[in-house]
Amino acid sequence: MKHRIVVLGAGYAGAYVAGNLARRLSRADTEITVVNAEPDFVERMRLHQLAAGREIEALKLADAFAGTGIRLRLARVTAVDPERQVVAVADAGGGGGGGGGGGGGGELGYDTLVYALGSRVDDRGVHGVAVHAFDVAGRPSALRLRERLDSLGRRGGGGRVLVVGDGLTGIESATEIAESRPGLSVALVARGELGARLSAGARSHLRQACDRLSITVLEHSSVEAVEATRVLCADGTVLASDATVWTAGFAVNPIAAAGGLEVTKKGQIVVDRTMRSASHPNVYAVGDSVYAVGDNGRPLPMSCGSAGFTGRQAVDAIVGRLTGRKIANTKLVYTYNYITLGRRDGMLQTVDDKGQAKPKYMGGQTSALVKEGINRIALWTISHPTFGVPKRKHRLAAAPLAECVRQEGDRLTA
Repeated sequence: MKHRIVVLGAGYAGAYVAGNLARRLSRADTEITVVNAEPDFVERMRLHQLAAGREIEALKLADAFAGTGIRLRLARVTAVDPERQVVAVADAGGGGGGGGGGGGGGELGYDTLVYALGSRVDDRGVHGVAVHAFDVAGRPSALRLRERLDSLGRRGGGGRVLVVGDGLTGIESATEIAESRPGLSVALVARGELGARLSAGARSHLRQACDRLSITVLEHSSVEAVEATRVLCADGTVLASDATVWTAGFAVNPIAAAGGLEVTKKGQIVVDRTMRSASHPNVYAVGDSVYAVGDNGRPLPMSCGSAGFTGRQAVDAIVGRLTGRKIANTKLVYTYNYITLGRRDGMLQTVDDKGQAKPKYMGGQTSALVKEGINRIALWTISHPTFGVPKRKHRLAAAPLAECVRQEGDRLTA
């Protein structure tokens, strides 16, 4: 019987892991299934651009996985049962591709599970966010915001766009919308000082960009409620808004916690240095779903960069354990942030071992071009998952991994 590897989620981390496992492991021994709710790969780093009006073609996962042997199952993950080693799914309205398929709900059994369900918008318990706010955390929600901005533009008299949250997503969303939609009035609500996590020079550059794009910055403002046409702040301030964009943070799916996996208070899966679950040895977590401690002793942030590092480590660990090879430690670092400020401006902010901004930064069009290059490289990597396929793929070790996992689990709980 083939060793069943199931990957939950096909974002940056999940698609990367699936493709690299298919590249390195022999099909004679393994069967790889990717479960994803949508048929397209979502370029999350570019969703604010999509919402602002850029034409960004979606990559079909079936096309990306074609010829790899990866089975694509279009379904929503509803539960994980690590004790029985099954995943419950609900039909997402379509079949598969890339050598497999199948619709309907039911359960999928696995021998190795890779949990990469990512994150979603965190409403932080603020009243009205789920009903009245827009976000750029997924392609459907980004397109919904785009439709709203289009309708405001058609009114002729402009409209008021309020971006809540001055993290990287909020900054990129506000500047992209302001540049692409000059007829709209854009305001950015910051809980503290604008760009507080940036260096002094980068903060100054950011303020100049906001001034250039006529973005109103509202600092030290805490939002208490979001309504259809206004936002209520804790200090009693009422802000008129025709489109409120919520970028005040991300939260992980509660499925891991509900399934009994060891998680943090935020719901991220606790793992060892190889991205293997601390509570269930045949489960690995990558991307936003994992609580991974970096080489600096601090948790990696939710980011595309972290998805790459944790994904690479998980691949090395899974291949090593399945084939009996030594497991290499992939670097787990957080060294910089690239921030776009519209199409023609950007910033590179480096950080130290404590995650604090270093004094020096790089700003201007070059930074924007580099960030665009990073986006293209990431997409190319996903769309060519088996590039450089080795002539001889690794075969599994003689001892069944499932038995090895059971033995190790017994040892850990003894």
